[in-house]
Parts: sequence; structure tokens; C-alpha cells
Amino acid sequence: MTAADHVWMARALQLARKGLYSTHPNPRVGCVIVKNSELIGEGWHVRAGEPHAEVHALRQAGERARGATAYVTLEPCSHHGRTPPCAEALVTAGVSRVVAAMQDPNPQVAGRGLERLRSVGIEVASGVLESEARALNVGFIKRMETGLPYLRAKLAMSLDGRTAMASGESQWITGPAARAEVQRLRGQSSVVLTGADTVLMDNARLTVRTAELGLDDELSALAMQRPPLRVLIDGQLRVPLDAPFFQAGPALVATAAIGRAVLHRAAGHEVVELTNGDGRVDLHGLLRELASRGANEVLLEAGPRLVGAFATRSLIDEYQIFVAAKFLGSSARPLLELPLDRMSEARELRIIDIRAIGDDWRIIARPSG
Repeated sequence: MTAADHVWMARALQLARKGLYSTHPNPRVGCVIVKNSELIGEGWHVRAGEPHAEVHALRQAGERARGATAYVTLEPCSHHGRTPPCAEALVTAGVSRVVAAMQDPNPQVAGRGLERLRSVGIEVASGVLESEARALNVGFIKRMETGLPYLRAKLAMSLDGRTAMASGESQWITGPAARAEVQRLRGQSSVVLTGADTVLMDNARLTVRTAELGLDDELSALAMQRPPLRVLIDGQLRVPLDAPFFQAGPALVATAAIGRAVLHRAAGHEVVELTNGDGRVDLHGLLRELASRGANEVLLEAGPRLVGAFATRSLIDEYQIFVAAKFLGSSARPLLELPLDRMSEARELRIIDIRAIGDDWRIIARPSG
């Protein structure tokens, strides 16, 4: 690998990130084509069912692609899906070298794309900026490898670790910049997941508000064309159909109230009945159901009880905690309900990033191990 390989792959990753808000359930992929140290074509995958990044880049390069090097952030696909295989497009174009950031975890590809290129004499390299490429598609990778989506829990708290007053009042703990960041988290998620308590207490809609995204016009438009699926966990159907959440548009309701959601279906909402046997929704089963629908990344925005339930079952992959410079006091509600009795039971986290977001701070942490 050369320094130039890293430079061009960095550009491909920059392009791939443009698909943060639109490619689900597909991965985010970028491609650049280089010949004689000159960029001759580039592209990124915009949305499922449309041409992949390699096709856009090859169209831009035209005949000059023959003998060139293609840098792609994910192994070119080798199977016929909703679009033809990109490996064949690269072969037909006559490129002489392909550099991939990582192998595709999709079992339908899983090395076959790179092998197809090798079989016709194209030089192949893999692993350039792989950690960055994996971070960009962490949800897709997890879904392919485990059958579960990547679950992020978004939490907002005061410096003393409180999320709401004892009365349930919680708006607004953090400032406008933090709220805009949450809108971007929603926009890049396949699913926004919440619980009945949050919807009832906050009149939450859990929609993406375009004006707060802070994106350019192109990406804002793409985000609104593919809004996340809003999913409500309502074990006993406590949320009335005239609640703002339901008035904001069609949603998916996960419930343990078997056979009782007739009115929800009649109102245009989808219902999945998943019980774990004790009258509650099967959380693990729900995540599997969402993955089966193509959900790569799920954003959990819920109260301390539901977040605590997911944490207790070790289902949360990442915490994004927004911290406001204020105290809410000892009678306010805790960050999550996670009853522990001994220090040895403490859940250890690995902090990935801490940075200021406006007047607040954001901590990104993942469970250790």
C-alpha cells in the first residue's frame, strides 16, 4: 500500500458519508477512479435500488477507466440484486487495479467480488482505511454478521445524572445544538424506537425536523425522502390513537397485547405482537424483527425504564449521552433504571469520544467487552 492509496481511499470514504441519510438498508459506499495520479471519476451510492458507487464513478470516467485504479470503500458486489453486480462492471470497464477498504460481510458477496476480479487478472488489494470503513457501516455489518441491528441509545442528562424532574417534566434539558445533533442521529437511523412512557409524558412525535438538520439542500432532501421507521413499544396499548405520535404518520407498534390492536391496524399503523411470556414485549425478538426488515441502525429514544430494560439484556451497542451544564436535583429521575447492589455489578463502558456540542457536551461510549 502507498500513501496515495490512503489519500484516494479517504476521498472515497468522504463520498460514502454522503449516503448517511439515504442508503438504508444498503451500506454507504463511495468510489473514486484514478489514472496517472489524476482523479477521472467518482461516485457514491445514493439509495437502494439505484446504481452503486462504482457505476456512478465508471460513468464519469468513461473510456479513460481502462487501465485505471478503482478505490472503493466496500468490496464490489458479485451478485444480481436490484442492480447488476459491480464486480462485472469493473471487469467490463477494463480497470487494472481495485483497492477495497474492506470485504463485504454480506454472505452473498463475502470475498466473491474480489475473487472475480482476481480471476481475470485485475490486481486486488484490501484493508486500506478498514477501521474507518467499518465505522461508517457498523449497522450493516452487525446485521449481516448477527441478524441484529446496531442499537444506539440517545440520552440527555444534567451534570448530576438526571433526565427529568420527578413530575416527568423533561423539555428541554439540552440546547439547540444538541437537539440538532439528535435530529441528525434520527435522520441517519433506519428506525427510531421509543416507549409508551416517553410518548405519553412528552407528547413525542419522534419525527425528523428538516429545519434542524443543518445539512445542505441535497442531503436534507434525501433525508426527508427516506425518513426512519418510527416504532413504539407499547406492551398494553396505553397510548391513544389521537396522541401526536400517531397523528404524525404511520408507525409500527410492538405490543404484548395479543389480538387487541384492531383499531391501530384500521388507522393505518402496523402491529407486531411479540411477548416474552410475562406480559411484556420481547425486546430481543423485536430487534430481530427490525433486522429482518432491513434495519441497520436503530436509535433508542426512551425513558429510564425502557433504556434500562435494553441495558439489562445487554442489547445496547452504543450510548450517546448529551450532558447539560445544570443540576436537576436529587429528587429528579435517573438516567436509566438499572438496579445494582454491589460495585462488582457495575456496567463498565469504553468512552469513544467526548466533545462540546454548543453549550452542552456529548459522550459516546460503548459497553466494554
